[in-house]
Amino acid sequence: MAIAAVRAATPADVAEIVRIQGDTWEAAYSAFVPAEALAQLRGPGARAAWTAAVEGGDGHVLVATEGEWTVGFCAAAAALPPEGAATPEQAWGEIGALLVEPRWGRRGHAGRLLATAAEHLRGAGALYGLAWVPEPDEASRRFYARAGWEADGGVRALDTGAGTLREIRMTGSLDLELG
Repeated sequence: MAIAAVRAATPADVAEIVRIQGDTWEAAYSAFVPAEALAQLRGPGARAAWTAAVEGGDGHVLVATEGEWTVGFCAAAAALPPEGAATPEQAWGEIGALLVEPRWGRRGHAGRLLATAAEHLRGAGALYGLAWVPEPDEASRRFYARAGWEADGGVRALDTGAGTLREIRMTGSLDLELG
């Protein structure tokens, strides 16, 4: 049996991060996001953005591995508190992306990524987390709910270039309830 692990991303991981994001968004959101927008996830702009994120050190970019394979990734960073939150500004972290390639799903990789990101964010002083999830993505909403997070009423619209994709804000403690 292959060993599953989570580690900090390196510049050598950027190509796999770009591939996983493109593959996962195509599989999950092709009915809601135009092909042109999905193609941009694999383009030079995406590669440059992920390279900057991995090398920048402002947040935490992690990769999940199983044996020799990179199977998922997570990006997390400090965040402003949601509007109306009665918590200190530094108490929040955001999961900007958490994706596991579909063929590697249901093996605990997403939970390990979220737990490791939460540990890093707590180490930086955050107590609460937030993530934006496309409204049609019920699987991701259920995943965050299992971690003790819930939709807090916040919504935003992601411009797809041919319309918008509504996203729902999930929030919760970084002292996770993963089981």
